[in-house]
Amino acid sequence: MNTITKSEKRPVAENQTRQPQNRQLGYVSPRVNITEGKDGYLLEAEMPGVSKDGLEILMEGNELTLIGHRQEEAPQLNLLYRESDLRDFRRVFVLDPTIDTSKIDAKIDSGLLRLHLPKAEQVKPRRITVS
Repeated sequence: MNTITKSEKRPVAENQTRQPQNRQLGYVSPRVNITEGKDGYLLEAEMPGVSKDGLEILMEGNELTLIGHRQEEAPQLNLLYRESDLRDFRRVFVLDPTIDTSKIDAKIDSGLLRLHLPKAEQVKPRRITVS
């Protein structure tokens, strides 16, 4: 299977400030897990801070693009230390032609995006009756 053949990252120099106003600096690639079942594939992408309203899923040809825009943090508190990255998420996958792209289903809950990528009917295993 050739589900993931392309991913995209735009690195940011280590010493650059990572504040919400610097979002134009690029994207970070979300971590993913992909599992296969008899009916299709499950792609899980970690996108902390992304809600349903901040999520874009684009299908163009056989390329699936995931974009997650993080919620801006309220400027009520003074930031003392940060280890988390504030850049938005973006990742591109080239899908195998055996995936039925018209039936892809997506859900996001608590920053975990779950995409069900069903196999096309003609590639699913089937039993042939002998006469």
